[in-house]
Amino acid sequence: MELANYALTPKKSRGRLYPDFTNVIRSPFQRDRDRLIHSSAFRKLDGKTQVFAYHEGKNYRTRLTHSIEVAQITRTICKSLHLNEELGEAIALAHDLGHSPFGHAGERGLQNAMKKFGGFDHNIQSLKIMTKLEIHYPEFPGLNLTWETLEGTVKHNGPIKKISNSYLKEYNKLFDLDLKNYPSLEGQVGAVADDIAYNNHDIDDGFNAGFFSINELRELPFINDILVNFEKENNGCTDSRLLIYAITRNMIARMIFDVLENTKNNLKQYKINTENDARIQKKLMVDFSDKMKSEIKLLRQFLKQHFYTHTSVARMDMKSQKIIEELFEVFMNDYNLLPMELRAQISPTTKDETAAEMICEYIAGMTDMAAVEEHKKLFDVHTRF
Repeated sequence: MELANYALTPKKSRGRLYPDFTNVIRSPFQRDRDRLIHSSAFRKLDGKTQVFAYHEGKNYRTRLTHSIEVAQITRTICKSLHLNEELGEAIALAHDLGHSPFGHAGERGLQNAMKKFGGFDHNIQSLKIMTKLEIHYPEFPGLNLTWETLEGTVKHNGPIKKISNSYLKEYNKLFDLDLKNYPSLEGQVGAVADDIAYNNHDIDDGFNAGFFSINELRELPFINDILVNFEKENNGCTDSRLLIYAITRNMIARMIFDVLENTKNNLKQYKINTENDARIQKKLMVDFSDKMKSEIKLLRQFLKQHFYTHTSVARMDMKSQKIIEELFEVFMNDYNLLPMELRAQISPTTKDETAAEMICEYIAGMTDMAAVEEHKKLFDVHTRF
């Protein structure tokens, strides 16, 4: 497929921070994707919460299955816009690498724990994993990914006007990621694909958990329209499993087509001719229309009311956040409780901020069950060390 002028071709890449071997079979962005897939951080996503904690059911989404869904949607949109699918896929697969155990509840726990030490942000943790924590090569730390993959990941939520995190600040001096501007169009596709994926798989997971019914979903006019059309075409089908798949399938398609139409209008209106033109705009070029944003707002309100604040979810979130905060506190109070390999990196002269960063990285890298087991070992007198 011929790429558009505003797409990022390998020839336009700003390269890697460290000299690296070339590959005649795979493009630089394919190699980024493959390095990410083979990383331990990517495999750990299978044991990290999306909304439901890992142990609550294997049929619910995990961070891994979510990332795969985001990558699939990203490739679809990139192909339709003649953007670089390989770069979009790499960014999509990397976007949640830095998530802590227990999803957003765990992230809140680390944010609270790290208040004195610069805070915690999972996008910056993703950058750390890609540039420091994953050690696969003797020549350099991290995975040595291309500038474009790193940029699209760290700017997943848009430009970063104020750099408060010390690691991001120092790394940006080495490899300037142009933080004040928007990411590439491929990076913007990855971000909107994330929204499409989680909004729709949360409908599926919430329904499967019994938190709301098909009739309650009908309260949303755009979902009722989908169901009415589906029932007409399928002789009044009442099978709830088929109905929920019809909803998510059609909603994903509607959102994708909306993004495509709105983005094409933006590219024309703002005269986007090169990949850099999209970065320097004052708004996203890849985005939903205002009408779709209104529908998504209603959907999010429905999910918040029926799903995200449900008693069972709220209780698990409370316990999850507490586990993370208590792990951090006990390790900060006594370094001797840390694993031996991590203890060896902390000396009596180590600053509290440095130790806190190392402990935060250690906890953020755990799966849900690893965090639960570690907490048991520390706080349950009946659990072996």
